[in-house]
Amino acid sequence: MLPVETQLEILEHLPAGPTRKPPLLFVHGGYCDAWCWEPYFLPWFAARGYPSYALSLRGHGGSGGGSTLFAASLEEYEADVEHVAGMLDAPPVFLGHSMGAAIVERIIAKRPVRAAALLAPVPPSGLLPMAARLASQNPEYLLQMSGFDPARLSSVVLATLRPFYFSNDVAPEILVEAANHLNAESPRALLDLSLRLHWALPVTNHRPLFVIGAEGDRVCSPDDVRATARHHGVTATILPGLAHLLMLERKYVTVAKAIEGWLQTI
Repeated sequence: MLPVETQLEILEHLPAGPTRKPPLLFVHGGYCDAWCWEPYFLPWFAARGYPSYALSLRGHGGSGGGSTLFAASLEEYEADVEHVAGMLDAPPVFLGHSMGAAIVERIIAKRPVRAAALLAPVPPSGLLPMAARLASQNPEYLLQMSGFDPARLSSVVLATLRPFYFSNDVAPEILVEAANHLNAESPRALLDLSLRLHWALPVTNHRPLFVIGAEGDRVCSPDDVRATARHHGVTATILPGLAHLLMLERKYVTVAKAIEGWLQTI
């Protein structure tokens, strides 16, 4: 296992005044960083009384660990999230997106947590069936991702990837900034996702768990999201008009309100 990474980028938005609501810790997915929560989700939830935090996993965004990213496993990413959770004033609610949801699943399988939400999660079957589906539907997408290098982006690459991550209803400035935050991903972590090293059930089934996905998600499809929900014995919420990076869409508020409604029940 790699050493603990203490130089982790943490973004935060705090409520204007005292609050009794729990902190929220957002975990990004593969190939991106904490910024994906910054435009909309962090300020939206903070304005509603939730201290809101997002970290960049090691080797991502402004965090350290870039030189060993190639060897970072889901276990190392899990350690990053636990490190940041331990710095907060109270136990957080974990909210993970895609690969980040898999990291959250690993945490809740090992210890009780206050609550957790899985957004567009990688299904229990892992990445391989997803890759096979994507290869049959659009081999150009898989080709671009297999050799993805954020230092050598082109208009062709971005045009190929966009329909898989965004709907047509996304602000142009968000697209530009998202391209600036594309990150290399650890092949070891992707292997772990292929081997389904995230699918153990929680240590207790009495902790609140919320699973949500997007009708237009071509990466983690609605069927993938429903498979994750069935695995955990809950019902998936599938929202229309959104794609994989649902937190960056103009209609992000429909996702945020669904999560807030669930938070109010825990």
